[in-house]
Amino acid sequence: MTQKLMCIDLEHERCEMAISYKKLWKLLIDRNMKKKDLCVAAGISHASMAKLGKNENVTTDVLVKICTALKCDISDIMEITEIEP
Repeated sequence: MTQKLMCIDLEHERCEMAISYKKLWKLLIDRNMKKKDLCVAAGISHASMAKLGKNENVTTDVLVKICTALKCDISDIMEITEIEP
């Protein structure tokens, strides 16, 4: 299940936001890496990888390990997008 976040925009209207890891999957393709390769390189569990695959919450520790292994910034692997009503 995709994790939904609530926000209030500048006009004080409610909107829903979601975390997306599409950037991570594109980065892995560009670097010719498989998910299991990233698990080993970053020292993260397959359970964490499964959560990422479902756009679910993971700890910041997991995200930092991924960024360290890939030598990239957090914005290179994830983004927060607005859910269209």
